[in-house]
Amino acid sequence: MSELLMVPAHRELNERIHWLIRLRWLAVVGALLTIAGANVLLPDILPIGTLVSIALIIAVYNLFFYLEARKLDRYEFEARYRQSLIMAHAQIILDLISLTLLLHFSGGLENPFMFFYVLHMITASILLSRRASFLYAGLATALFCGMLILEARGIIPHYNLKGYRAPSRYAEPLHVFSVSFALASTLFFTTYFASSIMARLRIKAEKLLEANQACELQVQKLAELNEKLKKADEMRTQFTLLVTHELRAPVAAIHSYLKLILDGYVPPERQREILERSERRAREQLDLIADLLELGRIQQKAAAEKTEPVQIDEVLRSVSDMMRTHAEEKGLTLHIKIDPHIPPVKATQDHIRQVWMNLLSNAIKYTKPGGTVTASVTQNPNYVVGSVEDTGIGIAPEYQAKIFEEFFRTKEAKAMERQGTGLGLSIVKGIVEVYGGRIWVESEVGKGSKFTFILPKIT
Repeated sequence: MSELLMVPAHRELNERIHWLIRLRWLAVVGALLTIAGANVLLPDILPIGTLVSIALIIAVYNLFFYLEARKLDRYEFEARYRQSLIMAHAQIILDLISLTLLLHFSGGLENPFMFFYVLHMITASILLSRRASFLYAGLATALFCGMLILEARGIIPHYNLKGYRAPSRYAEPLHVFSVSFALASTLFFTTYFASSIMARLRIKAEKLLEANQACELQVQKLAELNEKLKKADEMRTQFTLLVTHELRAPVAAIHSYLKLILDGYVPPERQREILERSERRAREQLDLIADLLELGRIQQKAAAEKTEPVQIDEVLRSVSDMMRTHAEEKGLTLHIKIDPHIPPVKATQDHIRQVWMNLLSNAIKYTKPGGTVTASVTQNPNYVVGSVEDTGIGIAPEYQAKIFEEFFRTKEAKAMERQGTGLGLSIVKGIVEVYGGRIWVESEVGKGSKFTFILPKIT
């Protein structure tokens, strides 16, 4: 596992850098107090000026780290982590060197504070990887043992704590070895146990983070699902109101016509006219109910499970034969354009027939006499493309986004053709989308409209 992936422990490295800086301020104060106490207990033995200077140097570089740490929050996470990692390494290295210098000028092997190295190993295990912690255990051992060897060989001076330790012990090989071995083993065992505990904690923290992320993802999905359910409920309510309105008006009209007849307000010679009106409104209701049922079946995708290869060009030829008479009666010209070798699509014959029927009947309905209606089938690398183009009344730009909504009809359409449920294009859109396609419209008021749909072809 890379260090960047060790989360959330390393994600908190910035906070731990601040923690280490605060501890170092305490260490500086403690070092100065210890130096003062040692000078009282062992007067005129230690180089107090040098020791105080080292303590002040620690304070200076700690101030530098403090100022740098305040800048970390400006970085992005990965950059902040890298900067924090660099600062952690730099601080531990400087602390080990500083501790070694303090020990050297305050007795070396004779100083019991040599075990402060252990604190740095614990710090390294908390802040850094296991490998880095062992490297610092080795560095601490090398610094301390190197100091002892240099002092024993007389390469650097030894500052004996007179009255506290025998003046010759620092040069006794057995004593040097035993102290070095004791410290080294303590450092490595401490590093092993501390890093092992931290490794387990990091693994558990990572698993906890992954579980938390999974929970957050589920919460987000649930929120999205809840939002979809709210929208679906709003749409259902709106749809119910629209259906109620569309059903209520014709039924009320039929009821009024029949009541006029039953109450004797309609003379016998006009009763047939009123009954024909009632029959026409009833037929409109049946058409509306049929469209509603079909729309419901499409939305449930019930028919999508019984698909088969369908040649939409052949379905167009069949539908155009039926629609041509209607077009000619209205004084329109119907053109059919089909490219050769059109591949099949995965759908049902009935649904493709409904698509062509609705698009062609709309084009004929809203095109004035003398106009033309053109239906075509082409293909591109992935889809079979069907289109119906007319020279009719067109659709204003502000209505084109709504034209596929249930019950929506433009004012121009209502003025030109009173009869219509406003569900035809919704049904077409539902069918096309069920089979993985889409439909759109291009239109200009007064010049006509072109409805184009695509369906994935079977290769």
